[in-house]
Amino acid sequence: MTRFMTRRSFLKRATVGTLGTVATVYGGYYYAHDVEPFWLKVQNNEVRSHRIPNSFNNFKIVQFTDTHIGFQYRNKDLKKLVNAIQNQQPDLIVFTGDLTDDPSLISSDKYREIIDQLSRLEAPYGKFWIYGNHDHGGYGTTTILNVMNESGFKLLKNDTEQVEVENEYINLSGLDDILLGNPKPDQLINDENEGSFNILLCHEPDYADDVVHLPFDLQLSGHSHGGQVQIPFYGYVVTPALGKNTSKENIQ
Repeated sequence: MTRFMTRRSFLKRATVGTLGTVATVYGGYYYAHDVEPFWLKVQNNEVRSHRIPNSFNNFKIVQFTDTHIGFQYRNKDLKKLVNAIQNQQPDLIVFTGDLTDDPSLISSDKYREIIDQLSRLEAPYGKFWIYGNHDHGGYGTTTILNVMNESGFKLLKNDTEQVEVENEYINLSGLDDILLGNPKPDQLINDENEGSFNILLCHEPDYADDVVHLPFDLQLSGHSHGGQVQIPFYGYVVTPALGKNTSKENIQ
């Protein structure tokens, strides 16, 4: 049987369809712009390895990354983040890059507010950070360094720091940014420490493919923003350069 559609019913269906599309687009924009950037989620991961010394049992490292202050992320959001980190009672804190979105667009007053907030973070075994690509961009290399120094964070730029607990230690290494810096991974771990538990801080996660031959047990990265754009039941749609392979592990 052939079914005819009147002009009125056609317009009605077309209007409903258009409104549905507009609602979907607006809802997606609202979520991406006003919800997800400020959604604070604490994710706990337990790391096991026969190379981790006994004195590091239940040792808690808190990583935060890619705050991109100035684009959508505001100082009040940073305050909320700092409170959440402190509530975790971390033994050690690491920041893996991209403090601001564009360092050249942040005023000196705003930087002072950032320093005041980051200075509140406390961890008995130290606070460390590495450069991200946005930290080097916008002539920010020196500016961000000064901000993090004043906040009590130690830069690991192609350096390794030994973290010691009860005369036992692990190694914490940090690389300069891969995209805009000058990374030197081969100089991080000497022969004496090849058998130790070694952690690498590297802003771009996909660089793991380039250091897989080096004696690192765990790499902590940022940059991918959780995929940036994801479709439910489908996965990542938009990911940045060197931020596509986000599920790799090399824990032995």
